[in-house]
Amino acid sequence: MKIPSIRRLLALRWTGQMTDGIFQSALASFVLFSPERQPDAKSAAAAFAVVLLPYSLVGPLVGTILDRFSRQRIILFANLFRALTLIFIAGLVRSGATGVELTIFVLLAFGVNRLILAGLSAGLPLLLDTTGPEGRTTLVSVNATAVTGGTVFVVIGGGIGIGIRNLLDGQLRADQADALIINIAAFTFFIAALLALRLKKGSLGPLPGEVKRESVVEAYREMVAAFKVLRNIKDCFLGISATAIQRSGLTALTLMALLLNRNTFNNPANPESGLAGFAFAITVAGIGITLGAILAPFGVARFGRHRWIRISLFASAILPIALAFNQNEFFLVATGFFAGMAGQGVKVTNDALVQSKIADQYRGRVFAVYDVVVNGGIVSGAVIAALILPPDGVSAILPTVIAVAYILFALLKLRPKYFNSDFSPTN
Repeated sequence: MKIPSIRRLLALRWTGQMTDGIFQSALASFVLFSPERQPDAKSAAAAFAVVLLPYSLVGPLVGTILDRFSRQRIILFANLFRALTLIFIAGLVRSGATGVELTIFVLLAFGVNRLILAGLSAGLPLLLDTTGPEGRTTLVSVNATAVTGGTVFVVIGGGIGIGIRNLLDGQLRADQADALIINIAAFTFFIAALLALRLKKGSLGPLPGEVKRESVVEAYREMVAAFKVLRNIKDCFLGISATAIQRSGLTALTLMALLLNRNTFNNPANPESGLAGFAFAITVAGIGITLGAILAPFGVARFGRHRWIRISLFASAILPIALAFNQNEFFLVATGFFAGMAGQGVKVTNDALVQSKIADQYRGRVFAVYDVVVNGGIVSGAVIAALILPPDGVSAILPTVIAVAYILFALLKLRPKYFNSDFSPTN
């Protein structure tokens, strides 16, 4: 293991994700918790779709780029580009713009973010010795640290953004305060770009001899090739599908939490209280996510990667069943905690599964497929929530649907005969 390089990669990843949390808190405050705008399930779902669905169309280009050029350089320039994009977004937010121009720049910002995270995930195994049982366990542990630390820093960033927002309350207009926070995020993305310079140009791959020189026009053809590789490795394909389904349910629960905090648990005329309640629920979910990542290496060592993914998906269904019968703040927060904890077990374990079984020459494109599938699941969860949830967010049907989906997929598709019949701890 190249310890200094791992530390530099983690510093780069976590700085970017903390900044992402700052940016998202300001954007959520502007779009969803503004006194002038009262969202319903459909408008919140549309926000998710606008941010994520178009990436599914450019995902093939992302994977191809990651397998053709230095991933370190891509991450460097992507952070610089995102810093510039946020400066434009801050100007639009300051002027109160909510039209197509804001949508376009937000799409650019989030699309580039997926490029950064996919590049970091694809390059991580090159900094580790992944051969043998110890190497595989190390990969799970480092993934758990990277992904979960990133999630924790997103939550920390969100807390920083909300804290700054509260400090500025009464001193600046709401839109001016949100714009200032976005400018702070732009500066921090510039710092993340500087941190990328601490990694060597070729340290994250692609390796010599694996660089693809085909025309970018062939990107979608290459994406199909990566998808075929993935379909031939059924464990990875089913693991990605399980991650997508889990994230779909988690997104639906997030929309439910947003509406309950905005319109039911707090006075709709006081969106600041709703934002604080939603931030608390997300923070507790972040603690669950951290715990899930800590437990994952132990679960993998005891049960093996395949069984741990299956167990985690079953566990994700427990609290949504309770939430279906108890629509209150305690059960909402508890559901977020346990769903986050179990869901992170699925995510970090499957990341390691994909990284260890996919050759580096395909890894960038396969992670692009991974992102496209998971983003599709997230958008699907948002759409399902929009169709089911009433404006106040109170619903027993939605958490029941989520729990049933988790249980059925774990029972029917993650059975040993489909999802690797060898349950030794090294598989």
